[in-house]
Amino acid sequence: MELEGIADLPLHEGRVPPWLANYMKRLARAVISVMVLEWGPDKVVERLSNPLWFQAFNNVIGMDWDSSGSTTVTLGILKEVVVPREFGFVILGGKGDKAREVPNEVKVLKDEFGLNAEAYARLSRLVAKHDTVLIQDGYTLYHHSLIVSSSGNWAIIQQGMNVGTKLARRYHWHGSHDNRSEVISGYKEKYAIDVTPPEKERLRGLLLDLVNESPNKVISEFKKAYAILKGFVPLDATNVSYYVDRLKDLRAIYLKPVDEKRLRQTLAKLYESSPKNLEEVLLNGLGPSTARALYLIADLIYRDPPSYNDPVTVPYDPLKYAFTVGGKDGVPFPFNRRVAEEVIMTLEDIVERAKLESNNKAKALQRLRELYIGGNKEGS
Repeated sequence: MELEGIADLPLHEGRVPPWLANYMKRLARAVISVMVLEWGPDKVVERLSNPLWFQAFNNVIGMDWDSSGSTTVTLGILKEVVVPREFGFVILGGKGDKAREVPNEVKVLKDEFGLNAEAYARLSRLVAKHDTVLIQDGYTLYHHSLIVSSSGNWAIIQQGMNVGTKLARRYHWHGSHDNRSEVISGYKEKYAIDVTPPEKERLRGLLLDLVNESPNKVISEFKKAYAILKGFVPLDATNVSYYVDRLKDLRAIYLKPVDEKRLRQTLAKLYESSPKNLEEVLLNGLGPSTARALYLIADLIYRDPPSYNDPVTVPYDPLKYAFTVGGKDGVPFPFNRRVAEEVIMTLEDIVERAKLESNNKAKALQRLRELYIGGNKEGS
């Protein structure tokens, strides 16, 4: 399983006024209708899984071009306007308490598409665990949406917030029956923990070995590693410079209060479950704090550290798509109702014409392309 992408956005406050929300719903429905008509639901799910395309879509329907609300508002609107049988895909979950409704909402996947609902509930939980346990970058998740097509292709979009930096980070996942890909973008944090890179396969194996060890042994090794972290390098250390060179950065990551009682309870639960792979470790109770204890042991006791690089690259700027109808925040100009009406009517007309006769579909879509290309030429 691999992460499709990450995007960072400033934390913004405020609400979308009802009149604008109505336009955004109509725009979103019209755009998605055309996409389903030309590409089919699988391609729509794939596009939504791309953090940069998602942000561009958010801009096209008039939301703030760089707001954290682009995630919660856009997905909320899509969830409201997307009818599973009509569009061929469904959106589940959402912000806060709605994120925790996914295990109940997945029933629609069996009812509408005949899919294994329990498998997607497990997938949803596993991905949420991945971005809080295997990647620890300082962002606390508060939004989680699962998007699934009628053929079983899926995307997961979730968002966390970092109160200290006043940024929200969005995580995009995409998967099909036989393929998963990874493209990551965003602002780099100074410190992060990441055990997901391919070169960390041996470390992931070590983590599985540790949780299958006696909790008493793991606690003992953690105490030894924590003592080293605080500067008490063992007298029998064969390479003191290894510890000295690492302690400055490691203290910023690991030197936090540890609830030993809770750590012991979690390790005991994991040990009793006898997990056979890392997926079972995550689903059987491994949380962020226990994982950090294991990562510290892996580094200072076994010298098999995780990556401390924030797993992001630099994104392109999707601001240009905000020029479609303007934006809620007035950037690059205030939302233009007249233009929005024209766009909505044009798209809706093309979709309706295409639905009347199957042979009109190609003509209608060609007309849309001509309008788009012509508009670009006029604006160039």
